[in-house]
Amino acid sequence: MRHSTLLFIIAAFVLLVVSRLALAAWQWRRVTKAGGLRPLLLGGLRIDTNQIAVLVALPAVLSPLFAHLPAAATATGIWLQVCWILLGFLEVATPAFIMEYDTRPNRLFVEYLKHPREVSGMLWRGYKLELAGALVAVIVLLAIGHALFGDPQVEARWSWWQMALGSLVILAAVILAIRGTLGHRPINPSTVAYSNDGLLNTLALNSLYNVLYAIYSMKHEKSAAAVYGRMPGERMQEIVLSSAGLPHPPALQTHPSVHLQTPTHTRARPANIVIILEESLGAQYSAALGGDKDLTPHLDALAREGWAFTRTYATGTRSVRGLEAVTAGFLPTPAQAVLKLPAAQRGFFTLADVLGRHGYHSRFIYGGESHFDNMKGFFLGNGFDEIIDLPDFKNPAFVGTWGASDEDMFTQLDARLRADTDNNQPSFTLAFSVSNHSPWEYPAGRITVDGNPATVENTVRYADWAIGQFFERARQAPYWDNTIFLVVADHDSRVFGDTLVPVRHFHIPAVILGGGIEARRDEGIISQIDLPPTLLSLAGVACTHPMLGHDLTRSAPNRAIMQYENHYGYLKGDDLLVLLPGKAPVQFRYGVPETFTPTDTNAALAEEALAHALWPSWAYREERYCVPTEA
Repeated sequence: MRHSTLLFIIAAFVLLVVSRLALAAWQWRRVTKAGGLRPLLLGGLRIDTNQIAVLVALPAVLSPLFAHLPAAATATGIWLQVCWILLGFLEVATPAFIMEYDTRPNRLFVEYLKHPREVSGMLWRGYKLELAGALVAVIVLLAIGHALFGDPQVEARWSWWQMALGSLVILAAVILAIRGTLGHRPINPSTVAYSNDGLLNTLALNSLYNVLYAIYSMKHEKSAAAVYGRMPGERMQEIVLSSAGLPHPPALQTHPSVHLQTPTHTRARPANIVIILEESLGAQYSAALGGDKDLTPHLDALAREGWAFTRTYATGTRSVRGLEAVTAGFLPTPAQAVLKLPAAQRGFFTLADVLGRHGYHSRFIYGGESHFDNMKGFFLGNGFDEIIDLPDFKNPAFVGTWGASDEDMFTQLDARLRADTDNNQPSFTLAFSVSNHSPWEYPAGRITVDGNPATVENTVRYADWAIGQFFERARQAPYWDNTIFLVVADHDSRVFGDTLVPVRHFHIPAVILGGGIEARRDEGIISQIDLPPTLLSLAGVACTHPMLGHDLTRSAPNRAIMQYENHYGYLKGDDLLVLLPGKAPVQFRYGVPETFTPTDTNAALAEEALAHALWPSWAYREERYCVPTEA
């Protein structure tokens, strides 16, 4: 049992490394373009260690206790042969899958199992040679597996203390191998992502891992229709498109929301775009936005200089929800944010994707570990050219639990923007702060502390101080006149309340400033999804995209969309419509700062809310949130 398990570990590593090397040799041009074999093999080693540890965990941990029993040895041999065939078969199937989809086997591999008749017919008609080769390879794998693991030997019995100690040591090793790190978060596909070539990021995985991770991720793909009810597809499209000011029937039937946006601002050279996404910075901390605290004097001063939106609402309560809204303009759903869903890891629209088509260089700057919440994998797979995270920060002033401080992030941002002025290429930068997060850590000596230093209030003071320090430098920098800045929160901190949707805690600050932006106070209701189209217009970029948010230089949506767990809030003017799982919708008259007066449900508003709740689930499931090549 112990011998067979060790033999499996060695054989599995050899199998996966040889397979990866063969795939890399096949795709050598792309491998060399992205930096060579080293990141591919090192990342692959980490993922393979994780996968093999998962497969051998049970027999390895139990081997000190039961290796002397014939039944345990036999069961181990059967299990290891099954695992060997799974590992080998998926590696054998990988080249054909790459030829068809330019990626390792993933969720499609699983979804096709739902249609065995159609798939078997397709394979037989179009892939006879590949099927024959796969059959031969599987037979060879079966023979190798049986030879290696088919006749496990009963081993000597250990003493009781050796059994206990051996199992504990092996358990610790297995847990460490599965986590893949001593850091805060276990490894995931984003950990080993290193290129904006999506295929190469999957080559660093192995195919069994990729399929199993897809199965795991699919549990988060909750359908809005299953939660809130259904609506005819044509009616859904009509409502959503008309609400966005788009024509119905659409110009492109297969991708209904795809449309050409012409900018209201013309520029000799498209402006740089910078989104500064502030962690957990709700409007409750800003006196200028009606908050009961005055903790953001620098941001409030910036709002007086730029285009300030006084009633901006976040789409959710997690950073990934804010990220999908401001980088992709994607509406929220009761499922996980698309950054973590498998079908959105490639070919999903982002600002970086569309700006890349217009000559922009796109980057993501983050003081923490960018594989957290799969940010790195999603961004590299969908248009971003460069990721700058904690390992790239040289001599940071302060590193806390979540990473380098906000001032370090802004130092990186300033340096990159100054470097951009030395070439003629416009840039798009997403800069995400980390300091305003429990356990509330920040450099000493920056702010006047009130009471206990480790509080959200003091951390907000520090985050605001860092914003102010950056913009003092930015105003004097050569990039200022040709850069559009958006400062916006991802969500509020501590979102709670005894209401179905605590609207007050979705209220966040948002201000656009920079070269050519005039001071303006905008009191209309807007959502995070309205900000990306507006930035494109202000930057002078004419482009085709699928976003449903409004270009605020042209129109005012007077609505906000909020996902709060399984509750879906649709605020239009003073009317708040709330969709509930498996129940009839309810409606309130909403008053600022926070009053809810129950009213009769408006059928038209309920239909409008339901259409917006269903549409993003449809767009994700059907993979229509992208710009097709024919557009």
